[in-house]
Amino acid sequence: MNRNIIVICGPTAVGKTEYAIRTALRIGGEIVSCDSMQLYKYMDLGSAKPTVEEQSRVKHYLVDQIDPSEPFSAARYQILAKAAIEEIFSKGKTPVIAGGTGLYLNALLYDMDFSAPPADESFRAELYALAESSGAEAVFEKLKELDPDAASRIHPNNVKKVIRAIEAAASGEKVRDFSKDLTPCTDYGTRLIGLTRDRQELYERINRRVDLLMEAGLVDEVRGLLDRGLTEDDISMKGIGYKEIIGYLSGRYDLDTAVDLVKKNTRHYAKRQMTWFKRYETMKWFDISGYDNDEACLEEIFKWLEKN
Repeated sequence: MNRNIIVICGPTAVGKTEYAIRTALRIGGEIVSCDSMQLYKYMDLGSAKPTVEEQSRVKHYLVDQIDPSEPFSAARYQILAKAAIEEIFSKGKTPVIAGGTGLYLNALLYDMDFSAPPADESFRAELYALAESSGAEAVFEKLKELDPDAASRIHPNNVKKVIRAIEAAASGEKVRDFSKDLTPCTDYGTRLIGLTRDRQELYERINRRVDLLMEAGLVDEVRGLLDRGLTEDDISMKGIGYKEIIGYLSGRYDLDTAVDLVKKNTRHYAKRQMTWFKRYETMKWFDISGYDNDEACLEEIFKWLEKN
């Protein structure tokens, strides 16, 4: 039995959703989301969640599944996503992993042990959320404050090790040297496809998408979540697009400023995503801007998959 997964990743607004759907339709697959925001219920616009029509074309897993009031972590994602992968394999189909959350992708590509050291799941989830929303450097700064010695031994971009060191330091334990390389997961084979675009084109797509989300009612969506009892302290509400609108609704700045912040923070996030994904040595990159249209790029992707 073929036990290969196909991963389609890249920066936000590059076009992952459509490419993943087209790929899944071509090869007879189903999609497992690898996005830290799309898994939440009620958070449709700000997360750029696949529409009902898009989800009707191909079955999606880990979309619209978790209540946004629940703490969520890469450890829980790993469990749910691997279960979805096995369900897809059991149908004789190919899992297509689609999304832009590097931490979650690592949880599927490597044998990552999230069980130690003993930790407060909520605290760990907050640290991962901070890394997702503000970058690896934000959590590394926390480690430097708590344990400068550990910070001197751990690379700032190794988020997993940084977070474990923070947990250990916060609990008063002696920090261990988490210096072992990650071990590839052997549960299945992987084919990594990275999508990219010309930077200016990508940034224009990001800005345009934010404008469309505002027109579609992002402010009302955030207001509705606040009415449900969620606050800016909830991990789910720290996502880009939500935290900035909360600032507007709280009276900290006007709506134009909020929109500008969403655009700026999304562009910065896209840059961090590219830095993360470029570390995967086996990633096959496709620059969509270099093709006449999506059809041409997709055909190149399909040819590459057939050969590999």
